[in-house]
Amino acid sequence: MQTTAEAVAAPAALGAGGLRSFLALGAVAALLALTVWGLGRLAQSRRGHQPITVESAVTLGDKRSLVIVAVEGRRLLVGLAPGSVSLVTELHASFGETLAASLRTEGPR
Repeated sequence: MQTTAEAVAAPAALGAGGLRSFLALGAVAALLALTVWGLGRLAQSRRGHQPITVESAVTLGDKRSLVIVAVEGRRLLVGLAPGSVSLVTELHASFGETLAASLRTEGPR
């Protein structure tokens, strides 16, 4: 049989070990969360550094289409047809960018 002193000491020892286990589990969870966050940032940065991205495409029928392509900071409207690719024009800033720039320069009224 256990004495009263041994019975009282056992829950206290379990509490210290349980606390240590809880802290270790918290550290592992924090490390896992940090790893997932870092991998997400890495994937996002790789997507953002694509040399060529297609912003929009419109089918005109008969295997012809117009495509807005972003290349090294430039936006190009390109016409596609069977056997040919043609530059239609270089597009300037999008409407959203123009509006944001206009609001920055004018300021509040």
